Amino acid sequence: MEFTKMHGLGNDFLVIYGELELPENVSELAIKYCNRFFGVGADGLVFILPSDEADFRMRIINSDGTEAEQCGNAIRCVSKFVYDNGYINKQQITIETIGAGVQQVSLQVEQGTVKTARVDMGEPVLDGLAIPTTLEGNPVINHHIDAGGAEFSFTAVSMGNPHCVIYVDDAPEFDLGTWGPQIEVHSYFPRKVNVEFATVTSRDRVEMRVWERGAGPTLACGTGACATLVSSVLNGLTDRAAWIGLKGGDLFIEWDEHDNHVYMTGPAEVVYQGNV
Repeated sequence: MEFTKMHGLGNDFLVIYGELELPENVSELAIKYCNRFFGVGADGLVFILPSDEADFRMRIINSDGTEAEQCGNAIRCVSKFVYDNGYINKQQITIETIGAGVQQVSLQVEQGTVKTARVDMGEPVLDGLAIPTTLEGNPVINHHIDAGGAEFSFTAVSMGNPHCVIYVDDAPEFDLGTWGPQIEVHSYFPRKVNVEFATVTSRDRVEMRVWERGAGPTLACGTGACATLVSSVLNGLTDRAAWIGLKGGDLFIEWDEHDNHVYMTGPAEVVYQGNV
């Protein structure tokens, strides 16, 4: 299996092109090859497949073998991969996802390679049951949650996958490994949840750290950055456009008040190519 190791702000993937469908043993492959000690090492496998609705179809298998509905960092990697390798020659492309449908991507190209991608991530889902949570609020804002005896308040958002945004005093130093896995599997979230711990530093900047469902702590999460911006606007903490500071770097997120869509802009990088 040929792959290209890529990352979006440190959120890394093994990108695979040329398959018509997912392999039958794809979960086992993800667990084996994403292992950072006995495999190649990655947060997930990303397959670029043919699509009847868009230029390409993207499927993401987390490092634990489960499938993710959507991934903002992965879609930027996919966009760069197909353009830089000559599989498409236009700078406005479409990628089909299972969680958020067909998404529009605008590529910023310099000297023949993609430097950044601006992705239309679609409208945020704020209805509690649709996210899904077990809560009926629309939106679910500042809701109490208890995890291992600690109490937090969260705002729930779906960007094609479920997110739980919690505001803390110092996100970069927060004990992610203790509280992330407990909240991920909390009974409020029937399909588990991605957990963002955020600290607002100004109207146009939020520091955030993420515990990703199915992958654990990652250096960046594109959908999580989008969910954090939406949550921060709902809570009156930021403007509708802000920089989200992740451990691996910054993403610029906009929540357009006219079309209600969230837009994410950021880079993607190639690490190396290989064969397993």
